[in-house]
Amino acid sequence: MTDRDPLYRRHRFPAEIIAHAVWLYFRFPLSLRMVEDMLAARGIIVSH
Repeated sequence: MTDRDPLYRRHRFPAEIIAHAVWLYFRFPLSLRMVEDMLAARGIIVSH
């Protein structure tokens, strides 16, 4: 198991995935469901 950022240690997804989802949400006028769909297109299955 790899070392994770302590801030994200109890989260299901790595910090890079969380950061990318947050960036999409704040950078573009997207809803949470649209961000979920964009991540799903990249093969990352998440739910809100």
